[in-house]
Amino acid sequence: MNELVPGGNLPLPGGALTLWVPGPFDVSALITDESGKVGGDADFVFYNQPTAPGARLRDDTLTIDPARLRPGAARVTVVISPADPGTPLGRLPAPTLHVTNPGGQPLTRFTPSRPQRETVLLLAELYRRGTGWKLRALGQGYADGLAGIARDFGVDLVEDATPAPAAVRSAFIPAPRSTPSTGPHFNSPSPTSPATDPTGFLTLANSARANAGSPPVALDHRLTSAAQAHASDMAAAGHLSTESRDGTSVYQRVTQAGYTYLIIGEHLVSGPRTPADFVDYCLRTEKARRTLLERDFTHAGFAQAVDPRSGDVYWTALWATPLTAGNLARTAAEVVELTNAERARAGLRALAVDPLLAAAAQAHSTDMVVRAFYSHTSPDGSQPWDRAAAAGSRRRTIGENIACGQRSAAEVVEGWMNSPGHRANILKPDFTHIGIGFAGGGQTGTYWTQLFGA
Repeated sequence: MNELVPGGNLPLPGGALTLWVPGPFDVSALITDESGKVGGDADFVFYNQPTAPGARLRDDTLTIDPARLRPGAARVTVVISPADPGTPLGRLPAPTLHVTNPGGQPLTRFTPSRPQRETVLLLAELYRRGTGWKLRALGQGYADGLAGIARDFGVDLVEDATPAPAAVRSAFIPAPRSTPSTGPHFNSPSPTSPATDPTGFLTLANSARANAGSPPVALDHRLTSAAQAHASDMAAAGHLSTESRDGTSVYQRVTQAGYTYLIIGEHLVSGPRTPADFVDYCLRTEKARRTLLERDFTHAGFAQAVDPRSGDVYWTALWATPLTAGNLARTAAEVVELTNAERARAGLRALAVDPLLAAAAQAHSTDMVVRAFYSHTSPDGSQPWDRAAAAGSRRRTIGENIACGQRSAAEVVEGWMNSPGHRANILKPDFTHIGIGFAGGGQTGTYWTQLFGA
């Protein structure tokens, strides 16, 4: 494995690369053209916008598939900042970038000179050279935070001054498509037909879960069907990816199979030859282990497929908890509770739940999944205050936070609080009421909406 120094570069193999920076850091990426500028706000991948074509962020891990980047993309800059906003990087452990190839083998790593007062670091960049791509180690620091670096790359982080009633807008807007939404669809508590386990995967997985004190999961034929379709597509393409060659995400496969979820996790792996090898890999790898042993999962689906050209085995394991009216209500209540805890710490009064705001928020989350967009502006042009009024609300001031990709109430509220515009909504003294929406599916897996009113 190569060890890069600042300015060093390395040719990259084809396929999806994995880059991660362990430690108390947030990882971001900026996708730019030859001019060094983004093509739009959707080219900024960070904790509240974790996906773009060819790029996906999950915790501290960034997956980049250069061949799937949007047209005109010539460079991807990997950025880190402290998980605790405003903390100088010099107070934290030295960051190290680890890069693995499409097969999961270590490719290179890079540890820059220890930052001092900087609060953001350009760690590395992937750049197009001829028909291929290379990785260059950078280590360039910024002292004015993520907003400063985003502005230098052409990302618009200015909050809109919209006509009254005003809403703080701090999420980014990719293009919409598809068909209109309806309300949430709830699962039946069990699959419509049994799923068999000819490979013994379920026994192996549940044995590992039992040893960790986690309850068993049941195989679900819908999850198994989605897993098989995704594993087969990865094998046909010859690389790991959360999206199929036609752009269908693994989460869309799950919902298209008829399983509507509240919580989802996935393993996309190449290399193990048997189910026992696969489970052993999961137990030896920290993030994979957390997913395998997650106590809240109730169902699983598992499949494998072989690339006929290389003989490589591609695996997809899906773990989920079905969406029901009860657990949706509990999740919404948890978001409200965590939001009010943040307001209490700031000396502000608690927000009361408004059923009309909740209905509008839920409709927007569902709409973002069904029509495959992520924006405060719906494809029909409606704004948060329009949706609130359509739900029957007469509140004079409306604000909205949205997020995608977060897997729990705690994770989404933490993300909002780490984003200045979203934090401003949560801590706005004038707001008195709130509604929460959640939907699973789409490109990123989960879509959240907070709708505030006064």
